[in-house]
Amino acid sequence: MDRIEVLKDWLIQDPSDNFVQHALAMEYVKRGLDQEARKLLESLLERDSHYVGSYYHLAKILERGGEKNLAIRCYEDGMREAKQAGDQHAWQELRSALDELNE
Repeated sequence: MDRIEVLKDWLIQDPSDNFVQHALAMEYVKRGLDQEARKLLESLLERDSHYVGSYYHLAKILERGGEKNLAIRCYEDGMREAKQAGDQHAWQELRSALDELNE
């Protein structure tokens, strides 16, 4: 069984497991399946807006899809959440990606 199938099985067992949902989205990204990854990341962030690590990856998917304004909003939302969580590393990573997008 490949990694995607294993992660899907785990997600069926616990649909609210943010880590597994994020991991499955990253597997989709690795395979170039951005739309599947996007759905998972959007769903995850709707359920738990504090899952800071997903903002960067969702924004990158939006960038690749030519949705610059949505990507900017996603980076900004992630920066706000990272700041509230006191996660300076995540905030800086999001800030750098946003600055790069706006160049």
